[in-house]
This record gives sequence, structure tokens and C-alpha cells, in this order.
Amino acid sequence: MVPASEFAGFRFPPEVITLAVRWYLRYSLSYRDVEELLAERGIVVDHVSAYRWVQRFTPLLIDAARPCRDIPGSRWFTDETYVKVAGRWTYLYRAIDQFGQVIDVLASEKRDLAATRRFFTRALAHGRRPVEVTTDRAAAYPRVLDEQLPTAHHVDARYANNKVEADHGRLKARLRPMRGLKRLRSAQVISSGHAFVQNLRRGHYELGTDAEPRHRLAAAFTELALTL
Repeated sequence: MVPASEFAGFRFPPEVITLAVRWYLRYSLSYRDVEELLAERGIVVDHVSAYRWVQRFTPLLIDAARPCRDIPGSRWFTDETYVKVAGRWTYLYRAIDQFGQVIDVLASEKRDLAATRRFFTRALAHGRRPVEVTTDRAAAYPRVLDEQLPTAHHVDARYANNKVEADHGRLKARLRPMRGLKRLRSAQVISSGHAFVQNLRRGHYELGTDAEPRHRLAAAFTELALTL
């Protein structure tokens, strides 16, 4: 039996849904902005539908792209930044490698040992055990690294983590038009989706490789939609 497409049951075709998701993840748009841009193309979609598409299809697109992703580099830079969820500051654990690839993102209500352990468990699932990990001086990092990466060199010198701290700014610029998020899951989906698009644009996936650079992101989303 052929499995049903993930787009089955939706009133709009896959190309409209993936266009809305791509626009939202790529540009500093609100859901109402996406609604307006689609309307200019003669496509009448409520902003609530755009929100539901982003929440549903972003994780599916990321999972579909996983086999095409570059293996992370051997040097990792890990840090936490903040995002407001339901009026409260929430932590976002993020790591990038020496090539600028975002390895993983984790939204967490707490900045503690359990969250740090959970983040590294996720990050290590991408197929590379780093030889060096740079972090801030949070107390949880040495213990988790001793548990999960005992042979890796741990760097926590001042300014050593500037690479990932600068990268946080790209995510913050995307989150700014949202004026806060309502749920932790939304923070996870959108921050992961932003990282996914950033990695696609930086060439860390074997997707859209036959397209011109300016069309590569659109081509990648078209390829992925065919697999869902």
C-alpha cells in the first residue's frame, strides 16, 4: 500500500504550502505578511493556516532533508541565547561547527544539567563526535562533556565563543517581528527551521545543487516536497 502524502487532506497544493513555509522561515515576515504576499499572487490563505503549515511541515522538511545533510565538522561552538515565550524568557541552546553549519537547536525552559545533556544527545545524533568543543563557563558543560565526549578538548576561554554568539544575531533578527512566541514548541520549530534554511543557503545540504545559487533554496524545498 502506498503511504498517503503528508499534504493529503489540505485544500491547497504542496507548492503553495511549501512556498508559505519557505517565505516565513527565510525572511523576517509575520504570518499576516505571508497572507498578504500570497494574496498578491491571487491565493487567499488565512494567516492562521500559514501558522499551522509552518508548525506542521517544518519538522517534516527537516527530517526529509537529513540524509542530504553534511556531517558536522570536528570543532563545535556551543552557547545559549534567549527568546521570550508566553511572556517569559526561555533558553535556546545552539551549536555551530567551524564551517558555520548549525548543528542543532534546543528550546528549554531551564538552563541546567538535564537540558545541557539533552542538547548534546540531540547534537551527537548528527553523526560526528567533535574533537574540540568551545562553550561558555556554565557549570553544566564540563560534567556533560566528561560524560558524553570524554576525549574532546574543552575550551571555555573568554571570547573563544564569539563565533556562535555572533550567529545568534541572525536568529534574533528573524524572531524580532514575531513580538514573542506563545508556546515552547513554536520556539523549537521556528529556531530549528531558521537553522535549516541557514544551512541550506550556506551549502550544507546536497539539495538544489543544479539550480543557480539564488534559486537553490526554492529548488531544495521543491525536491523535499516530492518526498513527503
